Amino acid sequence: MTPFDFVAGRLEACSSLSRLEARGTVRIALRNAGLDASAGPRELAVVLRKVLPGELGARGIEAGAALCEDIARALAQQAFEAKTHEEGPEEIFRRLAGS
Repeated sequence: MTPFDFVAGRLEACSSLSRLEARGTVRIALRNAGLDASAGPRELAVVLRKVLPGELGARGIEAGAALCEDIARALAQQAFEAKTHEEGPEEIFRRLAGS
């Protein structure tokens, strides 16, 4: 599980947002912070505390800041696997081509 998946899953479980809405809302908050879904736990914690509460408020979620703080605390207690290797463009195209 990635930090993004953890945050989106907790948001879905603790709010009225559907899975798609939760994931999309987290992606929008990340994009507004200049990040993407590959962000690490520390970056996501900042987004949870600074950006996501506003996005939740815009979607009618009350007490979004408290919810985000709870998720940030839970995120800090999780152990995630470190990325060992990122594919370069050549590797991606080679894999897609099936060779």
